[in-house]
Amino acid sequence: MCTTCGCSNGGNEIQLDGDTIDHTQAHAEGIVHSHTHRQAHGRYAPARSGDAGQSRIVQVEQDILAKNDAHAAQNRQWLAERNIHALNLVSSPGSGKTTLLVKTIERLQGRLPIGVIEGDQQTSFDAERIRAAGAPAVQINTGKGCHLDAHMVGHALDKLALPDGALLMIENVGNLVCPAAFDLGEAAKVVIFSVTEGEDKPLKYPDMFRAARLLLLSKCDLLPHLNFDADLAIEFAHRVNPALEVIRLSAVSGVGMDEWLAWIERDAMVT
Repeated sequence: MCTTCGCSNGGNEIQLDGDTIDHTQAHAEGIVHSHTHRQAHGRYAPARSGDAGQSRIVQVEQDILAKNDAHAAQNRQWLAERNIHALNLVSSPGSGKTTLLVKTIERLQGRLPIGVIEGDQQTSFDAERIRAAGAPAVQINTGKGCHLDAHMVGHALDKLALPDGALLMIENVGNLVCPAAFDLGEAAKVVIFSVTEGEDKPLKYPDMFRAARLLLLSKCDLLPHLNFDADLAIEFAHRVNPALEVIRLSAVSGVGMDEWLAWIERDAMVT
C-alpha cells in the first residue's frame, strides 16, 4: 500500500493529455483525496511506534481505499450503461504491455471499437504509439504517483468519449505493488508477466497475482534464449491464485494472440 511504498502523486496535480487536473480539489469534494495520500506518505507514515500511530496508518489506508472504491463504482456504472468492457493491464515496467496493446489494436481494427487510457509517471510516448496504431488514447501522467486511481480514470473517460459497446484498455503504471489495491471500475485485472523476469515474481508480489483474473506470460518468443522455467512460473502463480487463467503469448511472433483475443471476447460476454 502507498502508506509504505513512499509514493505520492507529485503534489496536487496530475497531467491528463498535457492538461493540469487539480487532484486535491476533487478529493476535497469527497472523492479519492491526495490530501490523505500526502498524510499517509508524510505526516502519518513515520509514526510507526505505538498503537496510536499504527491505528492512524490503518485508518488512512481505509479512507483512501473506501473513497477510491466509491468512485470506482461510479466508473463501473458509467461503463455498464454504455456496454463498455474495461480491462486493467498491470505489470512490472518493461513487460511488453504497450506492444501487446498495439498488436491487439491492429488485430481488432474493423471488429471492435477500442480506446486506451495510458498511465505513466512522465512522457506521452506510450499514448503516441497507441494513437499511431489507430486507437484513441488519453495519457495520464501521475508525477511521482505509482498507480492510477479511479478518480483519474473517471476524468480520462470524460475526455476519451468512447462509443457504446467499445473495449477500454487501461495500461496502469508499471508497478506490481500499489495497482493491486486500487479498483478502477474495470471488469478484470490482467497481469502481464514477462519471461525476462524471475519465475518467483508471483510469490514476491502475491497481491497482484491474487487480484488478477488472467495472467499473460509475455515475450515467450525469447524462451529459447533464456534460463526461465515457464512451467515453474505458472506453478508459483497458481500457488497464489489457483483460479488464475494463463495464456502463453508473444505479441512479436503472434503466438497466443488468438487465444488472448478470444479471452477478451468471452470475458466481455460473461461480465
